[in-house]
Amino acid sequence: MSEKRRVPKRVAAVIMNSLKGGVVPRIGLPYITVGREHEIEALLHDVDIIREGGASFRFIVGRYGSGKSFLLQTIRNYAMDLGFVVMDADLSPERRLQGTHGQGLATYKELVRNMATKTRPEGGALTLILDRWISNAQSQVASKAGLDPSDPRFVAGVEAHIQDVISSMGEMVHGFDFAHVLQLYYRSYIDGDDELKGRVVKWFRGEYATKTEVRRELGITMMVSDDNWYEYVKLFAYFLKQAGYAGLLMLVDELVNIYKVPNAITRQYNYEKILTMYNDTLQGKARYLGIIMCGTPQSIEDRRRGVYSYEALRSRLTEGHFSSERYKDMMAPVIHLQPLTYEEMLVLSEKLQDIHSQLYGYAPRLSEDDLVTFIEKEYQRVGSDSRITPREVTRDLIEVLDILYQHPQLDARELLQKQEARDASSQHGDGSGQHGSKPGQGSGREFAEFTL
Repeated sequence: MSEKRRVPKRVAAVIMNSLKGGVVPRIGLPYITVGREHEIEALLHDVDIIREGGASFRFIVGRYGSGKSFLLQTIRNYAMDLGFVVMDADLSPERRLQGTHGQGLATYKELVRNMATKTRPEGGALTLILDRWISNAQSQVASKAGLDPSDPRFVAGVEAHIQDVISSMGEMVHGFDFAHVLQLYYRSYIDGDDELKGRVVKWFRGEYATKTEVRRELGITMMVSDDNWYEYVKLFAYFLKQAGYAGLLMLVDELVNIYKVPNAITRQYNYEKILTMYNDTLQGKARYLGIIMCGTPQSIEDRRRGVYSYEALRSRLTEGHFSSERYKDMMAPVIHLQPLTYEEMLVLSEKLQDIHSQLYGYAPRLSEDDLVTFIEKEYQRVGSDSRITPREVTRDLIEVLDILYQHPQLDARELLQKQEARDASSQHGDGSGQHGSKPGQGSGREFAEFTL
């Protein structure tokens, strides 16, 4: 059995409830992370590059329930622990990378709304970040110049420091307007002007509807829009470094919603936006910025509707001739999630039983042999033409653990045997005559198909 780790009950409850509901828990991932060492190592290498002033772009590809969101959330937590700001959004019919009816802007709004830091991991950290920027400036002036906040020279020193940060952004696209709004925020902070502060935050969130309104309230003509929102993400990345953070990590999930767009021209515009981001990160046009996008194999590789339907992207992203299922290039822009091994599946099951038993205060009832039997039966239960995912297996395992906890008189092996009998009956009853097989036998179902 795997070594037990004490898990706080609050965290254990979130893990169990989330996994049983088929979603990735926002906290407690280190307690249940199994495998993925190569993928995590590659992405953390990107994080190091970003922290040094570089940029990166990665695609993570996997089927529904295969663990894309799990890996994304794991990297999100790692990055925040390292001092990064993380912003994330799921694409949807209303949120795309490019649109003519506010879909691109809607994605930007979602990203900013979910802006998170180590001290505000749940999101909504924009005002906290802006306030920390000013507080850091004050601390630096106080330590370097040895000035007391009551000294008039202190205020002048802080303003000079902030002006240096603002001036350095002037040469970037839309940098002048971004810097001007930062200056307004500083002024509202010093003067205690909550109304002005609210207008500035509204601008950063992309909530202004017209340029006329922006000009009247902030004295500038530019605003975040469908067309330019990514330029402001790049400005945020550079600003965050100056504000004392390590950089910015932008996570975009559910690329399949671009694949599903019926209009071919609209899809191409969205893929063109991805190409712009990809080129910027590789050519040094973005700094302190990492971008990770997730999608299903079909949404990426389909030559008719997927990312690969855009030839400029396909030629950049397709694998070379030397990569194989056994030897994957983790430095490539596209990371295909590798299957969990049988041993890793067993370790994951042991971890989940340990957490469940700690949460409800009982001695684990499933032996290692029982867990092996459970995993085998999961494969036997699914038809030979189906592919099972960790989402399904973990959900079933938690159900088994819940039943055994609620019915202490029930024998674990008896429960598993009853389920086997029900599965066999249903297989005979559907007329198909098909039976499952042990991993690697008979039907072609292999543990190699078990992906996280």
